[in-house]
Amino acid sequence: MTIAIILQVLLGLALLNVWLVRSSAATEFRGGDATSLHEEFQVYGLPTWFFFLVGFLKIGAALALLIGIWVPELVMPAAALLVALMLGAVAMHFKVSDPLKRTAPAFTMLVLSATLLALRLG
Repeated sequence: MTIAIILQVLLGLALLNVWLVRSSAATEFRGGDATSLHEEFQVYGLPTWFFFLVGFLKIGAALALLIGIWVPELVMPAAALLVALMLGAVAMHFKVSDPLKRTAPAFTMLVLSATLLALRLG
């Protein structure tokens, strides 16, 4: 298994876990005082429709990365989208002055997405 495929699986499953399994769960990584993913978007001052848009995009990207194991053409657009979304996530954590510990998961996903994109470009 190549590093790119490992990253695809890791990123895809992590995103599906966050958005489909743990979206209502309180974690130590939620922005501000949020106890759910939806509340986190409220802490950032973002509208509800944006929460649903980002969720749709992240779930879609996660599925594209996993399907990309067999359909490689899906990987680069999905990875590029994740880089953009994770840049936004990191920015939101900074916006509300979250400690680095809360920013770490988004930053890690950004680095992994950028690494996957670089591997696919190279």
